Amino acid sequence: MRYTVSIEIALPRERVAQLLADPAHMPKWLRGLVLHEPLSGVHGQVGTKSRVVMQMGQQKMEGTETITRREPADLRGIPKGSVVHFEREIVGGGMWSAARERLTEAGPETTLWVSENEYRFSGLLMRLVGLLMPGAFRKQSLQHMQDFRAFAEEGRDVRDAND
Repeated sequence: MRYTVSIEIALPRERVAQLLADPAHMPKWLRGLVLHEPLSGVHGQVGTKSRVVMQMGQQKMEGTETITRREPADLRGIPKGSVVHFEREIVGGGMWSAARERLTEAGPETTLWVSENEYRFSGLLMRLVGLLMPGAFRKQSLQHMQDFRAFAEEGRDVRDAND
């Protein structure tokens, strides 16, 4: 299963990249995050493996995330017109997923975030989930992006939400 979602954020691309890459901010915008801890490497750097635990309603998902691309490595002084890339793979719970994130300048103070997502399922239950509920994965990805935008633009924290 593959899909692409995108969103515009009313902040300069360099600021968006820095906020997105900072692990201290993840609990503020990544709804359902229980744990994100590096097992090896430096958080956010290529090759780093992290244990990730997410809680969605009654479902808990645990997996191992591997950072496969981060360009540029230094998120300060990003050349004008260049594209920022973040890519990762997550394996766990009968599923493999890859996310390819691109940040481009949509305007002088606006960033376009495009997220390409791919999922592969193993085991009967996860294959059924993938077949019967493909829209739920896309909806969740878009929700994370909207939560990030609310955090980045307004300082809103998903842990304070009542929904």
